[in-house]
Amino acid sequence: MTYSAGIDVGSAAVKVVVLRMDGSNEGSVTLLAQARRRIRKREIAEVVDETFGEAVRAAGVAKLDYVASTGEGHDIAFATGHFYGMTTHAKGALFLAPKVQAVLDVGALHARAVAMDPRGRVLNYKMTSQCASGSGQFLENISRYLGVTQAEIGALSLTSKTPEKISSICAVLAETDVINMVSRGIATADILRGIHDSMSGRFAHLLRSLGVEGEVLMSGGLASDEGLVASLNEELAREQRSVKRVIAVTTHPQSAFAGALGAAIWGAIRHAKVGGVAWMQAATA
Repeated sequence: MTYSAGIDVGSAAVKVVVLRMDGSNEGSVTLLAQARRRIRKREIAEVVDETFGEAVRAAGVAKLDYVASTGEGHDIAFATGHFYGMTTHAKGALFLAPKVQAVLDVGALHARAVAMDPRGRVLNYKMTSQCASGSGQFLENISRYLGVTQAEIGALSLTSKTPEKISSICAVLAETDVINMVSRGIATADILRGIHDSMSGRFAHLLRSLGVEGEVLMSGGLASDEGLVASLNEELAREQRSVKRVIAVTTHPQSAFAGALGAAIWGAIRHAKVGGVAWMQAATA
């Protein structure tokens, strides 16, 4: 029996999970606890310590056999090992949705599509450009200007009757578009749906260029945005009327933890094969 933790340090938040894997069988993984905290303007190390301590206490585990980091967490002093983000999101996606063939990770600053085999090995990947208009940070900035919370964005977008077209993929110019729309009295729901549609076009291109079909799991901070998921599936459906390849994007209540889950699972697998240094809970006392 192996107890492991996964720490996913993103641009906007730290996610931590603690799990148990019985023997060396990946099919016998049990999620014991999870925790997530926003970084905001705080020191990342401080947020990591707090989030990690919260998850370990909730799990009630006295000893961890492996602590795996991923994302920007490569310099966490107490981590046993580090795993690349693409490999952890691939493995975490399969834990949450075993039938998916790819994962679309939409984070605060970028989006990437990763194709994997049934064991979670990365086969191919594609990423958006560095422009932030296809990111969570861009959407957060827009929602703040519109006076809505991130939790309200998805539901509002779904109520749109006449989505307003966003003319530019540049974040700065897109924000200018939004300011002009507000001054013209465009409904908030129509603005948000227009932004979702603009982002969906870019994400659909990623998935098409990846060459996958079937189910794709959305992970990352925007996976809980129901309006974005709906917009992306509509975009994919329109494009697929003339082709045989069908792609459908799904999500999961724990999609934001896919990277941390994958890191913890890979860590447990590595420990089962080669062993590792145990971490004692006293470190969070």
